Amino acid sequence: MNLFIKKPIAQLMAAAAEGEKTLKRTLGVGSLIALGIGAIIGAGIFVRTAAAAGEHAGPAVTISFLIAAAGCALAGLCYAEFASMIPIAGSAYTYSYTTMGEFIAWIIGWDLVLEYALGAATVAIGWSQYFNNFLETFFNCHIPFAWSHSPFEVSTTTTGMYALEHGTRGIVNLPAIFILLMITLLLIKGTAESAIVNNVIVIIKVAIVVMIIALGWGFINPANHTPYMIPENAGDVKTNTGIVHYSGLFNHGWLGVLRGASVVFFAFIGFDAVSTAAQEAKNPQKDMPKGILISLAFCTILYILFSHVLTGLAPYKEFLVQGKEASVTYAINTFMTGYGWLAKLVTVAILAGFSSVILVMLLGQTRVFYTMSTDGLVPPIFSKLHPKFRTPYKSQWLFFVMVSAFAGFIPDSIVGDMVSIGTLFAFVLVCLGIMILRKTDPNLVRPFQTPLYQIVCPLGALICLAMMGSEGTENWLRLFIWMAIGMAVYFGYSIKHSHVRHGKPADANDPPNPKFVE
Repeated sequence: MNLFIKKPIAQLMAAAAEGEKTLKRTLGVGSLIALGIGAIIGAGIFVRTAAAAGEHAGPAVTISFLIAAAGCALAGLCYAEFASMIPIAGSAYTYSYTTMGEFIAWIIGWDLVLEYALGAATVAIGWSQYFNNFLETFFNCHIPFAWSHSPFEVSTTTTGMYALEHGTRGIVNLPAIFILLMITLLLIKGTAESAIVNNVIVIIKVAIVVMIIALGWGFINPANHTPYMIPENAGDVKTNTGIVHYSGLFNHGWLGVLRGASVVFFAFIGFDAVSTAAQEAKNPQKDMPKGILISLAFCTILYILFSHVLTGLAPYKEFLVQGKEASVTYAINTFMTGYGWLAKLVTVAILAGFSSVILVMLLGQTRVFYTMSTDGLVPPIFSKLHPKFRTPYKSQWLFFVMVSAFAGFIPDSIVGDMVSIGTLFAFVLVCLGIMILRKTDPNLVRPFQTPLYQIVCPLGALICLAMMGSEGTENWLRLFIWMAIGMAVYFGYSIKHSHVRHGKPADANDPPNPKFVE
């Protein structure tokens, strides 16, 4: 049994030929860049920034962003080369299939569920918290703590909307499930329609981020930036999910900064989500590299400036107790006197921004499983297209149920960490894939080439591995359990239904053969 059988690139390109039974090419370079920015600017900047600063890095979260950005930039160059020469839906899964074989492709495809599906769950949890802020700000009401938090959380807030519910345990996060339902319905409608909505949201939330940086800069308290890294004797902080001990190995100093990088790394996963839409791009060979690299560079600059301002407004410990997921509006309301209107505007913009991130994550997830289904590695239901909209609607509904289970019943700290370690693993394989393909197939046409790949590829893999190493035993255990489940699915189903393994490979001139439309 050859576990490393590869899918010929000619067969991939044949499957990408546009027809009535394939995804529709509707996205230009502007939409691809907006798609990347739409995914990148969201939970990472508005939720994970505060979480990383409060628990691990303190004000030095700006350095955490630089480390995470370096790993992403190197991996992004590799993604850009792959996306330009293999413009197929499926992202790292597809790339791995052509370079490292089916078994590795399965591992990465299964791993991408952690990135996209759980990424959407993480953002939906943050959306829920900001939705409550929206209700309190504009309508003087809120959804009770029990119905907007998971069963693993107990309210520790002594001020604000949950002050009277101190000690209350959560039951289910209903607002998170609601937004997932709304986005699922939009995605079933169509990719072009979803992209239009995303483009509008991107303009709004980028404008808000720039306003926070510009207006908040004058309110920075230098004392909040001293010391810049969390000291070992910083003490303890009680949160909704337990107690944070700053004496912990990865909760102070440089190791805390590295751990913070793995947390805020979640903020960058949007750029590779662009590659999952390659089969819906009008000119993927030229536009995919631009969409990936421009969106990544633009957002990195905003992230560093924003995190500097946010940690300068409020002491980092407050992000774990009073601010929580809505730390941005908390910091503005508490420390930017006279700018309550900005906090209100931010709440609305963040709700819209989170929605666009969820949209891109769910889009990416269903496109990965669409491709895996056309390869026979997952059941045909994941590649069934709607007869009118030509979207994988059944897949959207299945992932809605799965993502809702995580968003409704698991805290964002757990889900977000699972996303980061899964994504880092995917990036390691992408970096290695470019090195392998340069050696095994040097004559392939490459519209975009990773510069200095002998340095860029191994360095990108090493940085991502370093961030994975700081994730902690619990996250590694979750990753191993998830991959063990994946192995059971692969050897129990996928290896028996693989089209490449058991079917006749398609010629580059053959029409698409699977019957994807009911």
